[in-house]
Amino acid sequence: MKKPYLMVALLALLGGCVTTPPSVGEAGPTLPDEQAEEAYQAVLAKYSGRDEIYDGFDTRLFAGATLQTPAFREARVRRQAAFQALPANTVEKMLADERAAAAKANEFFLGVHLNEYRYGYFDQKPPMWHIALVTPTGEVTPTRVLRLGRVDLDMRAYYPYTGVFWVGWKLEFPTTLSNGDPVIPPGTKQVLLRVASSLGKAEMVMAAE
Repeated sequence: MKKPYLMVALLALLGGCVTTPPSVGEAGPTLPDEQAEEAYQAVLAKYSGRDEIYDGFDTRLFAGATLQTPAFREARVRRQAAFQALPANTVEKMLADERAAAAKANEFFLGVHLNEYRYGYFDQKPPMWHIALVTPTGEVTPTRVLRLGRVDLDMRAYYPYTGVFWVGWKLEFPTTLSNGDPVIPPGTKQVLLRVASSLGKAEMVMAAE
């Protein structure tokens, strides 16, 4: 008589423990300077959000996203410079390019892991997924959705929440509304990136400044 109750308890325990996809392959590269590594991880955590979609005990989707704020862009460029031993003039040019890009679009890196790969086309038309940036001014949809490809070790060096079977995407949203107001007003503390379909809804919250 006790076995059914034990089975239910075990399934509940197992279901509650799985919050990330299995780790497969090498961990993403890290900097030899521990303080520099910790500083980058802190900036990454501030501007990143995570969420999952489940169907009972089955995983539908794991997702992580990072808002490419000027502060994060600088941290990412300096991390790249450390990995690649780039000269100072090259770094300054890269930082200038990143500042220009930040002024043109509210950009996100989106990493996703789906058990069913055929559901992972965020750029298909008509779209299966509705993607939205939600801020205090309302909701806007992307002006550009670009597939970056399967995540490799280099991509995991900058977005270590991704894994071997993840796919990276670049999402660009407008910086202003049709009336000229900023999509992310000054003083905004957090924004939300939502991906939703008939499979479920994932909402990733991260700092905006």
